[in-house]
Amino acid sequence: MKFTCSVVIDLPIEKVIKLFDDPDNLIEWQDGFVAIEPISGTPGEPGAKSKLVYMIRDQEMEIIETLQVNNLPEEKAGLYEHKHMVNTMTTRFRSLGSNKTKYEAEVEYTKFIGFVPKLMAFLMPGVFKKQVQKWLDQFKSFVEGTAE
Repeated sequence: MKFTCSVVIDLPIEKVIKLFDDPDNLIEWQDGFVAIEPISGTPGEPGAKSKLVYMIRDQEMEIIETLQVNNLPEEKAGLYEHKHMVNTMTTRFRSLGSNKTKYEAEVEYTKFIGFVPKLMAFLMPGVFKKQVQKWLDQFKSFVEGTAE
């Protein structure tokens, strides 16, 4: 399953990238985000592995991120592994003038593990896209709110 989500942010690309690339800001726009813990490699460099921890409905969820590419604003890509699924996400930013930036996220789920995740992917694929779009919209609100 592969899809793309995007949003236009009313701020210059330099400010958007600075806020996006700071892991301390994840809590501001990703629901349930608790922590990011480096596992190996140099954080921010390709090959670096980190554990992302979320709290979803009183359940802790861990995702292992392996950074594949980091040459923002053109592209940042990672592999995300969870006990129920594996996906890649490529993020791109493009300037649309002096005060507008397009934020695009391309997500590809490559593996679903277990009956329930496979069933959800088959019956409700829109749920996955809806969650990614929600985070993009929340990032837009967060970033634009810092300009006030």
